[in-house]
Amino acid sequence: MSVSEDRTAQPSVQPVAPASGIADPAPLGLAGFALTTFLLSAANANWMTAASGKAFLGYALAYGGLIQLLAGMWEFRNRNVFGATAFGTYGGFWIGLGLWALLVAPGATANQAGHDLGWILLAFAIFNTYMMILSAQVNMAVFGVFLTLEITEIVLFIGNFALNSTIVHIGGYIGVLTALVAWYTSAAGVANGVGGRVRLPVGKPLLV
Repeated sequence: MSVSEDRTAQPSVQPVAPASGIADPAPLGLAGFALTTFLLSAANANWMTAASGKAFLGYALAYGGLIQLLAGMWEFRNRNVFGATAFGTYGGFWIGLGLWALLVAPGATANQAGHDLGWILLAFAIFNTYMMILSAQVNMAVFGVFLTLEITEIVLFIGNFALNSTIVHIGGYIGVLTALVAWYTSAAGVANGVGGRVRLPVGKPLLV
């Protein structure tokens, strides 16, 4: 992820300049992640009592999934290994979760579905742990995304393994916070990339 306070977007972890100038794909990837996370987290928090609770599904495949995956591929073009790995992986996460919800969940018992989700979230929490540590070399805003996401995934896999709806609801609230932090970081990338009067701070790296 290459959200920075500079007028020209630069890769955050890899200091090699791109061969040709392309726009920073990080704000788009973060926006896709934020919106899809918000929709699923609102359902987990039990806010969608008058809705189907599956509003996230199409966006898991299209926006959080495909669009975020494309952002990750453009990060490869920017020679940004951190952004490519993060967006590529979480794009795959949303596509995979959408396919699971469509193809597997309808035929699973509540116990099986809960344990499926528990294992999925545990696996991604392991991945997110080292990405969170490495994100401390980027800036505070990006670190905030991975920190809140780490807590969300841990709380949710515990809640799903335990089949405890209260814990899942708590995970939903933390997930909403994660989405808000990701939206802010996306907005900062757009604003700072435009280079106009409106600038949003992202903070310095924790680790240098």
